Amino acid sequence: MLKVVEVKTKKQLKKFIEFPYQLYANDPYWIPPLRSDEMNTLRWDKNPAFSYCKARYWLVYKDNKIAGRIAGIINYRAMEKWGHNYARFGWLDFIDDAEVARCLLKLVEDWARQEGLSGIQGPMGFCDLDREGMLVEGFNQKGTFTTIYNYPYYPKYMEMFGYSKDVDWFEYKLSVPDKLDDNIVRVAEAVEKRNHLRTISFNKPKEVLPYARAIFDMINEAYKNLYNVVPLSDEQVEFYTKQYFSVVNPDYVKIVLDKDDRLAAFGIGFPSLAEALQKTKGKLFPLGFVRLLKAMKVNNSVDLILVAVRPDLQGKGVNALLMKAMAEACWKNGVKIAHCNPQLESNIKVRSQWKYFPGQQNKKRRCYIKEFQAQQTKTV
Repeated sequence: MLKVVEVKTKKQLKKFIEFPYQLYANDPYWIPPLRSDEMNTLRWDKNPAFSYCKARYWLVYKDNKIAGRIAGIINYRAMEKWGHNYARFGWLDFIDDAEVARCLLKLVEDWARQEGLSGIQGPMGFCDLDREGMLVEGFNQKGTFTTIYNYPYYPKYMEMFGYSKDVDWFEYKLSVPDKLDDNIVRVAEAVEKRNHLRTISFNKPKEVLPYARAIFDMINEAYKNLYNVVPLSDEQVEFYTKQYFSVVNPDYVKIVLDKDDRLAAFGIGFPSLAEALQKTKGKLFPLGFVRLLKAMKVNNSVDLILVAVRPDLQGKGVNALLMKAMAEACWKNGVKIAHCNPQLESNIKVRSQWKYFPGQQNKKRRCYIKEFQAQQTKTV
């Protein structure tokens, strides 16, 4: 028999956050998120996204043990911008049990109907910088600290309960070559000269901070037409700047400026934290902080997190400049492997650039959608 508990207290929220650490305890491919990051994202009084979102969280118990969790989210800005009437689900985890999976999904579906919505999408977060997309290929590949990992039975239950593909993302695992392809070098040099661009590097994290605002402004502009993206608010920019920019490895932050010192493009990578997070189980203390710092400094693998080019310079080869700068950083630090963050299947231009590097597309993840019967909803 199942028991449903809605998360309303910090103690319950802690149990909600801790469940996947139990579910994936012996899985070599799951990368634990930092518990503190999860808490900051899910707390109603911490995450500035709650100024335009509302959310509810549930735990499902079976035989007096937690068997699953799910978050339901309504992002009003996304609905207004994209002209749909859908709720979101996220933070979905459950044991291999059809009854549990159905119960979790029904909780969010029923809530969405009560709110007068016409469907549900997910897994997604509050904004595009949260983890999104259920893994549907690449279950035998180690995850990264910015992406979702889930067991192979998850997609099976999604389809069983009436969910279908809305969009897919692809990920790539690349080998860092000893020498860049001549085409990349040629394009980089030409675009640099033709557009009067220059690439700058940093020695300390604090040197990156003056560019944080411009970076987030470019994210808002360059990503605005991507799937379900809504602009980050000033409060969110401050939130993410404090959370991440003070701990970046400056070697993997590359900024391209134009002749007027305006931001033209940027690329941000992170030394892979996968093994360190597995050892620390997502905890900063007592030794987690030390292990993560070591991983930030000594690592043979890097995760390529964010890349953006100013819209007026897109399609002009500026990406080649960022590739060249990031390759030089990898050579400097002895990095051999690069993991590319999820890229939309429709983003052919970005995906095609990886042909210049040895490697392969090694994962695919999916956002599902389920539309309700028209007579069961009302317009909001």
